[in-house]
Amino acid sequence: MASRKRSSAPAAAPEGINPKAPCPCGSGRRYKHCHGSGYAPPVIRSFEGLPGEPDWVALRELVPAATAKLRTTDGRDVTLASVLPGGAPALVRANGEIVLGVQLQSSSDDVSRDLGTALAAALEAPAGAPVDPGPIGGAGSAGPRLQELLDLTAPFEVAVHDDFGFWLEGTEPNAAARAGLQQANEAILPTVRLAGLEAAYWVRPGNERAHLRWVRPEPEEKLLDALARLRAAGDPILLGEGTRYAGAFRAHGLVVPVWDLPADTPAEEWIGPATEWQGRLEQALASTEPLNADERRARAGLLSRQITIR
Repeated sequence: MASRKRSSAPAAAPEGINPKAPCPCGSGRRYKHCHGSGYAPPVIRSFEGLPGEPDWVALRELVPAATAKLRTTDGRDVTLASVLPGGAPALVRANGEIVLGVQLQSSSDDVSRDLGTALAAALEAPAGAPVDPGPIGGAGSAGPRLQELLDLTAPFEVAVHDDFGFWLEGTEPNAAARAGLQQANEAILPTVRLAGLEAAYWVRPGNERAHLRWVRPEPEEKLLDALARLRAAGDPILLGEGTRYAGAFRAHGLVVPVWDLPADTPAEEWIGPATEWQGRLEQALASTEPLNADERRARAGLLSRQITIR
C-alpha cells in the first residue's frame, strides 16, 4: 500500500538530525521510527482539506445509512454513500451515476487514497459495469487521493436515510437483492443529524438510552484543553437533566465526544441544549492561557476515557 511502502533500506538521518529525536515532519514519532525507518507514517487525518471533514468521519465510522453529493474536478457528479452492498467500494449504475462507498471492508493507512483509487476506477468504468479498482487497502492501493479528484469548493451536505433503499434506486431488483436489502434494513439503528450543528448525530441503539456522537472539527489538543478548562471550572459537560458525558473516541485525527441521553426524548429536542453547550465550549476554546494544575488533572481524566478507533 502506498502509505506504508517500504524502501530498499532505511533512510539515513540527514546531517544534524538525531535518529532518536522527534521526526521533523511533526508526527510525534522518533525520526528512526518515522521518515527514517523506510516506511512513510500513516495519514492521521485522511479527510483533512475536504469540505465537511467531520461529516466524512461520521459517515465513515458512525452513520449507518446516509448519502451526500460530490463533484469531481472535471464537473462529474458522484453520490457518496455511507456503505454499499457487500462493502463494495464503488458502483456505476446503468444510467452512468457513480456511487462511492466510504465504509470499506479493508483499508490502508490512508483512507483518502483507498477511496480515491476506487473513485478513479469508477470514473473510467462503463455504465452498468462492475467497478474493479484493484487492491483496496492492500499493497497495490496506490491511486490518487480524494483531495486530488474532488472539487473542493462544492458544498458537502449529508442526507440521513431511514433505510438502504438508495441502494436500489433506478434498478429493477431481483428477489435476492430485495432480501438482502431487507436484511440490511433490519440492522439499522435510528439515527438523526441534528440540524444546524455540524456532524452531531443522535442515535438510539435500544429502548433504554440514546446517544449523541459529535465529531468536532477542532485540532485534538486544542479541543482537549478546552474540555479540561470546562471540567476544572465545575462544568460537568452535560446537555441537561438525565444526560451523562460518556467520554470520547478519536477517529481519523478528530475527537468525537459522546453523551448518554434519555431514549424517550426526541432527537430534535437536543438541538437547543447542544447549541448552548457549544457556546460554552467556544468560550473555553478562545482561551490561550496555559493549563493550570486543576485543568491538567482534568485533562488527564478526560484522556483516560478516550479511545482510538482509527
